[in-house]
Amino acid sequence: MPIVAGIDIGNSTTEVALARVEGREVTFIGSALHPTTGIKGTAQNARGVVLALGKALEAAGWSREDFRRVDLVRLNEAAPVIGDVAMETVTETIITESTMIGHNPTTPGGVGIGLGETVLIDDLASAPEDRALVAVIPADWDYERASEELRKILGRGGKVKAAICQSDDGVLIANRLPSPVPIVDEVRAIDRVPLGMPCCVEVAPPGRVVETLANPYDVATLFGLSPEETRQIVPVTRALVGNRSAVVIRTPLGEVKERSIPAGELYVEGPAGRRTLNVEEGAGAIMALVAESEPLRDIFGQPGTNVGGMMERVRRTMSNLTGIPIGDVHIRDLLAVDTLVPQKVVGGLADEFSQESGVALAVMVETRELPMKHLAEAVRTETGIAVEIGGVEAEMAINGALTTPGTKPPLAIIDLGAGSTDASLMRENGTVELIHLAGAGNMVNTIITSELGFDDPELAESIKRYPLCKVESVFHIRQEDGTVRFFDRPLEPHLFGRVALIHEGDLLQPIPLRTTMERVRQVRRKAKGEVFVTNAVRALERVAPAKNVRLLDHVVLVGGSALDFEIPTMITDALSRYGVVSGRGNIRGVEGPRNAVATGLVLTWGREGT
Repeated sequence: MPIVAGIDIGNSTTEVALARVEGREVTFIGSALHPTTGIKGTAQNARGVVLALGKALEAAGWSREDFRRVDLVRLNEAAPVIGDVAMETVTETIITESTMIGHNPTTPGGVGIGLGETVLIDDLASAPEDRALVAVIPADWDYERASEELRKILGRGGKVKAAICQSDDGVLIANRLPSPVPIVDEVRAIDRVPLGMPCCVEVAPPGRVVETLANPYDVATLFGLSPEETRQIVPVTRALVGNRSAVVIRTPLGEVKERSIPAGELYVEGPAGRRTLNVEEGAGAIMALVAESEPLRDIFGQPGTNVGGMMERVRRTMSNLTGIPIGDVHIRDLLAVDTLVPQKVVGGLADEFSQESGVALAVMVETRELPMKHLAEAVRTETGIAVEIGGVEAEMAINGALTTPGTKPPLAIIDLGAGSTDASLMRENGTVELIHLAGAGNMVNTIITSELGFDDPELAESIKRYPLCKVESVFHIRQEDGTVRFFDRPLEPHLFGRVALIHEGDLLQPIPLRTTMERVRQVRRKAKGEVFVTNAVRALERVAPAKNVRLLDHVVLVGGSALDFEIPTMITDALSRYGVVSGRGNIRGVEGPRNAVATGLVLTWGREGT
């Protein structure tokens, strides 16, 4: 009785279904998953395949290295998918002879607006008493010494209107003054603050953000700017939006220079020939052009532009990994989503960023038989097992999905993975219509990292997977749905006041971001909706009879992303508008939505009787 392993290589995980096959009788004896090694569809996947197969053997009661137990390995035809980000506007703001400090220190001091001339605290005593001043306090002045010096100057009638501090002493200094002044602290590059220049410091009350320095016309009023100078200050004020504290310093030769890399044009080739669209028109226009150009033959980007560089990078990466000539690498699908991308402001003194409009792009490269043959040969060499390439993912997934109790043809499935969203429709006569589309879990992570302004893939994955809470005391949290939850034992002190993720087992993971729970939730749900819901509807439109989703009755969701705590509900809500019933699959009644493709690879071999 032969033992067959169906192995599904995904962008994030490699899944195995192990079964005994006798004629048309298939008995599953083990399953496993392991992180995919390398980019999907390349020879680098072999190591992950071997490790996943070893886990499945162990689950069946054998040794992990006992590969002789397996007679055949069937691999899916893995279509490589690469996601990247192309900005609608990529602007490097360079501030020369002008300086800004706009950041959110944990404890800025005082509140309000202070306008004056910058002066080093060492020189305050010799400064004219009738001149409004902003004290610049380096780290070698501790808070007691600094506050004593400021009290002395204020006591004799000096006009100290604000302060800029290198240490995190803003509150400590402000609390020791007879009348607190706005103080921005934690400015690491204090030595780069120009002295003797007009300066405005603004600290907003707790729970508020700066208003005056985030408005170019208020800045023009404070510094007496001309209309042309006001236009030039816009990048500075835009970078200060949303901050609780900010500083703007003007010098006589102050100017703002912008250097823009054009977003560029997309060239989409379809049955009607090549069509052109500028990325600046946004994701909606891009997706409309893609829909009008189906089936796509290829997509290119304008040379020398941001999107051109992205497309060339995708082709070069796939060419290097697969050995296919770069001219033979074709992009067969694209998903575009409007997003915001933080861009560092060059010339700032506290890592200032400005949010720029961007377009996140995920592209799918055409599946090639050649790299899959290399992968199959690599697996055969490492294990000594005969290896063959089975059917395409979407077709195998629907065969696996039909093992979900309560399902039968006609049936549509949506396979929600990390790199691609695949859809299949099996008609009553057994024929299958299928489609592979770019964009899934990895693209959601890309959007989350871009909009929240961090670069940690593991944190992005956690934000995508787990619900949020705000730790309001050592004994209770407020969950993102507004409900309050109490604990019998006190929480760790470092969690107090933090936004955190609720992992399995009630483990709380604080988010190392200075943002609100509402903002993180908004970004997470927006990303999931614009990627998964958009792709689910788009995929079903391609496979549905007469391209009409309303003609479908039942849709089963499978794949790793179907395990998400909110994606299935979001897709179900969207499909309910079409009168379609959808839900999460349960492969073989035991696997949940996972293992559909691997199971399908085994079942189709058993039915073929080979």
